[in-house]
Amino acid sequence: MPGAIAQGLIWGIMAIGVYITYKVLDLADLTVDGTMATGGAVCVMLMLNGTNVWVALLCAIFAGMLAGLVTGLFHTAMGIPPILSGILTQLSLYSINLAIMDFKANQGISVTKYNLIVSQRNVRSLSISNPIFTTLIILIIVIAALYWFFGTEIGCSLRATGANEAMSRAQGINTNIAKILGLMISNGIVALSSALLAHYQGFVDVNMGRGAIVIGLAAVIISDVLFGKIFRNFALKLTAVAIGAVIYYIVIQIVLWLGLNTNLLKLLSALIVAVFLAIPFWKEKLAIANAGKGGKGNA
Repeated sequence: MPGAIAQGLIWGIMAIGVYITYKVLDLADLTVDGTMATGGAVCVMLMLNGTNVWVALLCAIFAGMLAGLVTGLFHTAMGIPPILSGILTQLSLYSINLAIMDFKANQGISVTKYNLIVSQRNVRSLSISNPIFTTLIILIIVIAALYWFFGTEIGCSLRATGANEAMSRAQGINTNIAKILGLMISNGIVALSSALLAHYQGFVDVNMGRGAIVIGLAAVIISDVLFGKIFRNFALKLTAVAIGAVIYYIVIQIVLWLGLNTNLLKLLSALIVAVFLAIPFWKEKLAIANAGKGGKGNA
């Protein structure tokens, strides 16, 4: 269970990146499946070549932001729909990630030889080196930074663009710039999560981002279903997304304990997302049905 919580927090950072595009900008960005490997690849390879861990982490975030920039330019400058723009960038990143990793499918990094920020080896230790505590601190910093940023004039323009693009444009907001900036921030956060995940598991794999968008959407949807009517503050909404990722990984862990074949995890992930997507629809249908019965009774 501690491992599930630690992974849930790491993926919760990624889910916050998905939340920015999916909920704030109202864009379906599939770049994250590629960026979720890019951040880890850049961070690990730089560290293997002697770069300081924090410099490597910043470079990983910058690489993710570049990926978001490319997706944004595909969409705004070339008129390609956002979903297809993300797919094109994601497809390109597979080859780019392989090139970053010296054309090897995976690269390992040992906690005994390198100063890793988080490590699976310490998941049961009662100290600051426990990845749960470390990731929780990073998560709080990310949420605080985003809460501050989206309260600024630029941040408000991003939120306005997602809420009503036509009205935002009428108010003089450059919606194309807002979209590009939002995609860059989103993918930078995803790359941060990718770097932390590579540290946690002790290696980076070119396929480790495959299906990341499903996990991110699962966390966003779970948070919306469970906390949507409770958490109204923007910072609390971001916190709820991280909690949603932890809940997702706990559910996965419980199902694995029950003996599910690990090869079926992708199917399970899709089913979890489908169920949580359907819950609001079922609630609405049930409410309408109950209202209909109440109306007949009164008649």
